[in-house]
Amino acid sequence: MTEVNQHKILLDEGEMPTRWYNLLHDLPTPPPPVLHPGTGEPIGPEDLAPLFPVDLIAQEVATEQYVDIPEEVLDVYRLWRPSPLFRAHRLEKALGTPARIYYKYEGVSPAGSHKPNTAVPQAYYNARAGVTRLTTETGAGQWGTALAFACAQFDIACEVWQVRASYDQKPYRKMMIETFGGTVHPSPSDLTAAGRAILAEHPDSTGSLGIAISEAVEVAAQDPSTNYALGSVLNHVLMHQTVIGEEALLQLAKVGETPDLLVGCTGGGSNFGGLMFPFLRERWAGRMSPTMRAVEPSACPSLTRGTYAYDFGDTAGMTPLMKMHTLGHDFVPDPIHSGGLRYHGMSPLISHLYETGEIEAVAKAQTECFAAGVLFARAEGIVPAPEPTHALAAAVEEALACKESGEEKVILTALCGHGHLDLPAYAAYLSGSVEDTSWDDEELQAAVAKALTKLPSTV
Repeated sequence: MTEVNQHKILLDEGEMPTRWYNLLHDLPTPPPPVLHPGTGEPIGPEDLAPLFPVDLIAQEVATEQYVDIPEEVLDVYRLWRPSPLFRAHRLEKALGTPARIYYKYEGVSPAGSHKPNTAVPQAYYNARAGVTRLTTETGAGQWGTALAFACAQFDIACEVWQVRASYDQKPYRKMMIETFGGTVHPSPSDLTAAGRAILAEHPDSTGSLGIAISEAVEVAAQDPSTNYALGSVLNHVLMHQTVIGEEALLQLAKVGETPDLLVGCTGGGSNFGGLMFPFLRERWAGRMSPTMRAVEPSACPSLTRGTYAYDFGDTAGMTPLMKMHTLGHDFVPDPIHSGGLRYHGMSPLISHLYETGEIEAVAKAQTECFAAGVLFARAEGIVPAPEPTHALAAAVEEALACKESGEEKVILTALCGHGHLDLPAYAAYLSGSVEDTSWDDEELQAAVAKALTKLPSTV
């Protein structure tokens, strides 16, 4: 057995998961159905057919516990998977904590994040269905980068609408997407009716993921050779990400560890779900009992301060209605640097788990998160993307609590990407120009109420 004090815990290629885990099979209570906005009835496969290939539609509603990963997808996964699990010895020492901190590092992928875990199978299934172009949205640019890379593997064109705030903040993401063969537009754009409508009302709009989704969906729906790909939120996306948690389980077993706390940054839910879902399965089976903590930005607090209600996944109201924690589909968060966490709603599965008490959630401000990111970089030598600094801030908080109490907790987090293309954000923090953003309860409630009044009468 590997020594428990080992810094890097690796798996052999033959230990890489060959199946995705489907949480729907084991949920104690089923989540509310996704509704058709016109009829108010649960959607069927035919309602999703204009946007997704049949294989992904089947996975979205699948109830079997595991879904086999196609060999063509595994072959691409092998470029970087299995990803390493690290024991953060130097961070522990810097904090003076008795806690043992582990982080699953997804920054080793070609895109520098966890996003290719779902981008690759989405591109594969679309290519197999004869689709020649995929459209999508992206916030910080990690998802757009991942999908451009994946499309290049299967000879599909990739068109990306990037939230304007991140498009301006992170120019190297645009360059990387274009290097992989993708096309990038700042959103809102004048290329779509949805974008033009926003610009007519707000010419200087910094954009939102909801707006970018509307633009990408609009273009895909008008062309039978084009489909839409989503980087988070949906069931099949979170299922693809479970390779993270499945590997982490094997790696912790190699050093004889069982986590007391799992913590992950949470925007739409794919990174959090990818790590947590296999551990939830183990908890439900009585093999362990970890606490699971989602961490979101205080500037976009959908879980901690949003309303649990049916809402659109996009601003223009083109998507089906999902019951989720939402700030309202026309909510536009401030242009904080963690662009991947600036989504108005939370995954229906994650929302359901929060409602039923299976997970807990906290919100963190930018400056606390960047402070944790800098501490981590100086101790562990990896500059984290702004998104996972939220999880790191919560992990540091817990580790310091262990220092006070003397508890030797095992903390596991998902470092979902590196920050090499986010260095201007760190420069802003180091120069003291990063500001914290928060919302009054009245502002949030008014935004949600306004959005929900625009829902169809069928809901």
